[in-house]
Amino acid sequence: MTSTTHDDTPVTIAGEGLEARTREMGGGMSVLWVRAAKGTDLGPALKGLPDDLCQCPHWGFLTKGRIKLRTAEGEETYEAGQLYYWPPGHAPEALEDSEFAEFCPTKELEEVIAHVKAQMT
Repeated sequence: MTSTTHDDTPVTIAGEGLEARTREMGGGMSVLWVRAAKGTDLGPALKGLPDDLCQCPHWGFLTKGRIKLRTAEGEETYEAGQLYYWPPGHAPEALEDSEFAEFCPTKELEEVIAHVKAQMT
């Protein structure tokens, strides 16, 4: 059995209103902890991916704030206290200071993290 806390999980992205921490949990899955300041829009950092959208699926829980999720089909808003599934093909934007925890396939998550980090430099 594997467990982790926010503070025990290594930071993989920091800057521009965004902090992401990731840890592989086994079974091909990783945990992703995210803190995003109000106004943080990942859309620009996702440019260059297919359809300019995140291609990693996410199963998560929004613990604080509100997130607007843009997809090819439109937009949806998520609020603190909601569990969610975001399929591949999305771009999140923090409408308020937000925090969330997610489980994601490790391979796809690592590809998106590497792309976002490259866009931020």
